[in-house]
Amino acid sequence: MGGCFSDVKGGKQAVGVGGNGAHNDALDLFYKSHQMFTQLELSLSASNLLDRDITSKSDPMVVVYAKKRDGKMEEIGRTEVILNCLNPEWIEKISVAFHFEIVQPLEFHVYDVDTKYHSVPTTTLKLGDQDFLGMASCTLSEIVTKPSRSLSLRLKNKSRHDVLRNLGEITVHAEETVASRSAVEMVLRCTHLDNKDFFSKSDPFLRISRMVETGGYVPICKTEVIDDNLNPKWKPLCLSVQKFGNKDNPLLIECFDFNSSGNHFKDAKRIDVKFIAISKMQKSVADLEKLYKERTGANFVIPSTRHRQEKVLKGQLFVDQYCVKEQISFIDYISSGFELNFMVAIDLTASNGNPHHSDSLHYIDAYGRLNSYQKAVMEVGEVIQFYDSDRQFPAWGFGGKLPGGTVSHCFNLNGNPGASEVVGVEGIMDAYASALRSVTLSGPTLFGPVINMAAQMAVQSITSHNNTKYYVLLIITDGVVTDLQETINAVVKASDLPLSILIVGVGNADFKSMEVLDADNGRRLESPTGRVATRDIVQFIPMREVQSGQISVVQALLEELPDQFLSFMRSRDVKPLPCSDFPQASSSTVK
Repeated sequence: MGGCFSDVKGGKQAVGVGGNGAHNDALDLFYKSHQMFTQLELSLSASNLLDRDITSKSDPMVVVYAKKRDGKMEEIGRTEVILNCLNPEWIEKISVAFHFEIVQPLEFHVYDVDTKYHSVPTTTLKLGDQDFLGMASCTLSEIVTKPSRSLSLRLKNKSRHDVLRNLGEITVHAEETVASRSAVEMVLRCTHLDNKDFFSKSDPFLRISRMVETGGYVPICKTEVIDDNLNPKWKPLCLSVQKFGNKDNPLLIECFDFNSSGNHFKDAKRIDVKFIAISKMQKSVADLEKLYKERTGANFVIPSTRHRQEKVLKGQLFVDQYCVKEQISFIDYISSGFELNFMVAIDLTASNGNPHHSDSLHYIDAYGRLNSYQKAVMEVGEVIQFYDSDRQFPAWGFGGKLPGGTVSHCFNLNGNPGASEVVGVEGIMDAYASALRSVTLSGPTLFGPVINMAAQMAVQSITSHNNTKYYVLLIITDGVVTDLQETINAVVKASDLPLSILIVGVGNADFKSMEVLDADNGRRLESPTGRVATRDIVQFIPMREVQSGQISVVQALLEELPDQFLSFMRSRDVKPLPCSDFPQASSSTVK
């Protein structure tokens, strides 16, 4: 097995063990193979419901629906029926998976259940036989971004008419399940490992992988490398339940010897790293907990050519410490007042083609069909807008010739030299269309200026907003960046800031060289001065690859964003705000 890192030190660091703010390249692979989510439970209550009964009060029940990808509503749960009550607080919780990278519309339908059906299980009730009391809708993001994760909604008729009539309110509260917040922290050590080096002892590290549905394994973490030691003891390793699934899932634990040799590729220094397998075993988290409790070790094995059996080795794995703890989650930060601030930079270079011609990437269709730039803005903006309270989005263009004849590589898309912000996603779309009428497409393609501008805003927010704002820059381009080294320098400097950079490649250009900006290949970016990026803040995807696959451009771009957000907050030891410090005035919002 082999891999490349920007330096030996970077290659020897732990990956995916949590708590240290380090970039997690193994988990990136895992996230791409398995859509990650946070399991939530929705608690429901209502007030001032309509009274449909003659001799008593209504007997309400709520049915919850979620919109699927095809636009159809799918029932995801029902509460119990509460008898004779217009201000019910239901006990039955509705389970739903929160996916940050998509918009998840929800609907809540309230019914008065007829007396003759009170002994019938609610899951079998025919809704057409019950009296409809009202409905409300929102997105899951709207709930989790509110203080205390509670949102109150006015009930309406299905027809949306009779809006002046008071049908009451429903309040939705979201809570993360205990399992989604749990993590297992362990201290692992080995004894009597095989020596794979000739002139010294092995430099061992452990890699842990989870079995997937297809039967293969996907890495979820690795320990740091311990030099010259056959009886190593590693730093604490932290595995969230999201990484290993459940305690009985089989995990592959492999021990490798770390070997490196220096190589130089083009103008970027890298280290060629080889991992020599020492041994392996298969254990679940439950098995590791048992090893800890019984204070015993488990023997490693290696494949044997004889009778297809495994050879049991002298080397053993021990669990010196084991505890279950609760982690601070992305939702903890967002619901306490932290925000994601959305920024956009659009490529207005001549290689996009004349905007007046239908084959141009900037062509705006008279019938409303979105071009690739518009699609990227709409899809990413529609997700992130829920995490930005004022929805004032900086929007820039680059590579265009302004009306005065000057080519600019970072100019305000709205044409206002004094203010780059526009209102909402629609404001970005309007500013983009306006810029195409006033700006002449030119070149070259430079990312450095817009990244530096975004970084400047992030720097200012650290002092003025108490680290509660995290910036997300979307760059949409049709070509390969021509200032690659300057871009790398800008990214490396920005890796210490509350900033993530999403890059969408549109059109048919060869974007292979752009992948160096995305650290998913295990190589951290390094500047000519030798400074290495402290974390991975760039995610790049060619839109054509996404369109031909099963996931949307939004999912491909945004899947790493919560982890990048958390890595920054943990690296700065920033905690969620206490309730008294919430920027919002109340714990719920009536819509």
